Amino acid sequence: MTTTELYVIRHGKTMFNALQRAQGWCDTPLTSKGAQDIHYLGLGLRDTQFVEAISSDPGRAIETMRLVLGENRAKPKPPYSVDSRLREWCWGSLEGGYDSEMWGVLPRVLDFKTSEQMWDTDITFEDIANAVMKADTAHWAEPYEQIRGRVLSGIEDFAYRIEKNGGGKGIVVSHGFTIAFLLNLLDPNQPVRVDLQNGSVTRLSYHDGNFTIEEIGSTAFIEAGREISTNLLS
Repeated sequence: MTTTELYVIRHGKTMFNALQRAQGWCDTPLTSKGAQDIHYLGLGLRDTQFVEAISSDPGRAIETMRLVLGENRAKPKPPYSVDSRLREWCWGSLEGGYDSEMWGVLPRVLDFKTSEQMWDTDITFEDIANAVMKADTAHWAEPYEQIRGRVLSGIEDFAYRIEKNGGGKGIVVSHGFTIAFLLNLLDPNQPVRVDLQNGSVTRLSYHDGNFTIEEIGSTAFIEAGREISTNLLS
């Protein structure tokens, strides 16, 4: 049986990413630069044979996957489906506000005077989920256990399906905070992080129900694709 490996990609940069606005279940399209970087990512991955592809269901994730698979030269093209379990966290009534406002409100809910104080502590994803629930006046935000259940089941079902069918490489497009959360679920030593770049690749291996983190937030495929593009134009 071939090793099962997942390439988990954060979607390309969107309008709200560029404007530094909170974007969870709300959606905006990729910027022209965001699409260009994903084009480079696709070039960097163009000879990688993927056996299956999956993304979350917002347009930004679907657009990202479309661009990546559009550059892939391996045959046959992998079957592609969408799964809402791989969505970003829902920020409730904080959606669409500036990031600085959201990360200003949440520390106060958690009894910190500043966001810097919050990040200097061992803040957990569960703490943040509970704070979002308290701050969300629309009551749209998800309880921690609900987020945990959907993210884990979404990625586990995908990896298990690939392994059951003989293994190989799977490609996933999801979201920055969801990927960071997934890493923490797989390894509790992984911190709460907001530093995964758009288009970055996090690689996981999977065997018999267990994940191993192989690489986090690599932009090497984007850089490789940029070099390929330059060579094609020269």
